[in-house]
Amino acid sequence: MRRILTTLMILLVVIVAGLSALVLLVNPNDFRDYLVRQVADRSGYQLQLDGPLRWHVWPQLSILSGRMTLTEPGASAPLVKADNMRLDVALMPLLSHQLQVNQVMLKGAVIELTPKTEAVKNNAAPVAPRDNTLPQAPEDRGWSFDVARLEVADSVLVFQHEGDEQITVRDIKLQMEQDKHYQANVEFSGRVNRDQRDLNLSFTANVNAGDYPHALTANFSQLNWQLQGADLPAQGISGQGSFQAEWQDDQKRISFSQLQLAANDSKLAGEGSVVLGDKPQWQLNLQSDKLNLDNLLSQANPSANANVNQQGQSQPRLQRPVIADNGSGPDYASLRGFSAAVQLDASQVLWRGMNFKDVAMQASNDFGLLNIAKLQGKLDDGTMSLPGSLDARNNTPVSTFQPKLENIQIGTLLKAFNYPIDLTGKLSLEGEFSGDKIDADNFRRSWQGQAKLSLLDSRAEGLNFQQLVQQAVERSTHVKAKENLESATRLDAFSSDLSLDNGMMTLNEMSGKSSLLALDGQGTLDLVKEEGDMRFNVRVLEGWEGESKLIDTLKQTAIPLRVYGKWTELNYSLQVDQVLRKQLQNEARDRLKAWADKNQDSQSGKDVKKLLDKL
Repeated sequence: MRRILTTLMILLVVIVAGLSALVLLVNPNDFRDYLVRQVADRSGYQLQLDGPLRWHVWPQLSILSGRMTLTEPGASAPLVKADNMRLDVALMPLLSHQLQVNQVMLKGAVIELTPKTEAVKNNAAPVAPRDNTLPQAPEDRGWSFDVARLEVADSVLVFQHEGDEQITVRDIKLQMEQDKHYQANVEFSGRVNRDQRDLNLSFTANVNAGDYPHALTANFSQLNWQLQGADLPAQGISGQGSFQAEWQDDQKRISFSQLQLAANDSKLAGEGSVVLGDKPQWQLNLQSDKLNLDNLLSQANPSANANVNQQGQSQPRLQRPVIADNGSGPDYASLRGFSAAVQLDASQVLWRGMNFKDVAMQASNDFGLLNIAKLQGKLDDGTMSLPGSLDARNNTPVSTFQPKLENIQIGTLLKAFNYPIDLTGKLSLEGEFSGDKIDADNFRRSWQGQAKLSLLDSRAEGLNFQQLVQQAVERSTHVKAKENLESATRLDAFSSDLSLDNGMMTLNEMSGKSSLLALDGQGTLDLVKEEGDMRFNVRVLEGWEGESKLIDTLKQTAIPLRVYGKWTELNYSLQVDQVLRKQLQNEARDRLKAWADKNQDSQSGKDVKKLLDKL
């Protein structure tokens, strides 16, 4: 045991002596000019090291520097600046006159990717052929230089595209290990805080930089993020993902494939690409098993909110702050800055509580002219198609859509957009509508259009037209009606022409029929004030007791019925007495006329005929 301890002590003394001799014999400042020159030769960047370089021997042999900056050629501001830098170097290569940097460590660094840190290219400079970049011979290099590991901690990344706002990524932690074939493993994490929103992002990737800067490929095997804050669902948005990416420098093109993303309970897969430039050009082909937009967008299911409010358990949603600069720009102006072609196929889409199936979308954006050539899906037992366009090239956007609905449950739509109308039935509609902004509130207030609609197996709760007419007839005549406790109006079929003008919906040529009644009429609905004025002519075909000529007459007589007022507090008026009075007058006139014709030779018959002629 004593011999082992003695041996270890001797080794320790030798190591300490060797490191001490190295520190005394090798001055790290001798590497300063070499480091600056090598960085400039290999990348064109300008490295500046302030203060003396010094050794640090424990726990890793390192060279420490003071403040450092790294600047691209011709840039007005440094790309990277840090308060200190540590270079972990290998011991054995130093003994053979080589500097091998195992790791570069930056702490408290600020990395700026902004227009002022970009390189200024010399257009007159010759461009070397891509396949003629011959490496230097080892004997021509002098000291060799190699970096195997890069670590950045507690740093800040600032990036900005020209004309856009700055985005700052804080608390950056970056670790990158690279082998001699330029295969690198990268681990990154950071945090972005903006407009009362927090985004935490981290990823692990394998990068192939063997053909950099001409090409770069990366496999992002693990991507995690969490977004919380204003105008987001209460639980925020979090998820994981993976994809493969490739950069082609000659085309300035980034492409990605094998995309697998999850956000809350939504999933997205597919591939795409973007050609960078002043106006990027996007190509996206995406698929999804499930997209729950209610858990991704700021607007929640209205019906769900209503239930929570009734229970007194609702929590106010944190709203984004109002920024004066944002309000000055026209709506959808961001569409002018890029072009795109997007195809999306989703097995299930949840939006405003509606469960869509087999959704397919094809859309393109031509620098502000958005064309939705295809947007269709299934809802309940029906189908829906909503192609259209949005022209945002001018300050006032113009939207036009051509909806086509077949056998969609109208109650689902009314509930989704929070219209307090208790109506069910299978809706079919085809028409064209236009307006400015694309949202439910603007549709209520400022859109225009026309459509034809039909409704099958409808049920309108609250008022039973048949019951209203029969009760009024019972109060005015001896006719009796069968007992009817139904509180709704049922129709087998209903159709109408619809027009919309800045919140006022007009229904013309209304026609409806069932086995019990038939109706026609016209009316208006104020979508903003949520009130209406509907005028019907109702014929009750069944539900009378007994048989009589008056009943037969009632079946053929249309009774005027007006329904008006707030949708939640409807009023009605019936003109049964006037109709019955007129009907009785006509019946009496007919009987007197028949008697006068029968007794036309008598004086009484002649007098009655003269009286009828005066009426």
